[in-house]
Amino acid sequence: MGAADHHVTLITRVGCHLCEEASAQLAPLRAELGFGYQELDVDADPARADEYSDRVPVILIDGREHGYWRLEEKRFRKALKKPVKR
Repeated sequence: MGAADHHVTLITRVGCHLCEEASAQLAPLRAELGFGYQELDVDADPARADEYSDRVPVILIDGREHGYWRLEEKRFRKALKKPVKR
């Protein structure tokens, strides 16, 4: 069980500079750790917008909110060491 067993979702918005920063920070971590990854536009889904619109970018690990606005790399790495919750 390791980072590659996890799936990370970055919820973004077009024109969001913090979203661009988070995506850029996650890219080398994806290459190093091999976790699944996707980016979703917060404004493409009304339910997603209701939930996350006020705090993009939002990082989800295995569908659960991990953090928002800034990536805390040390905390992120620690979360990926935990077993996947299904």
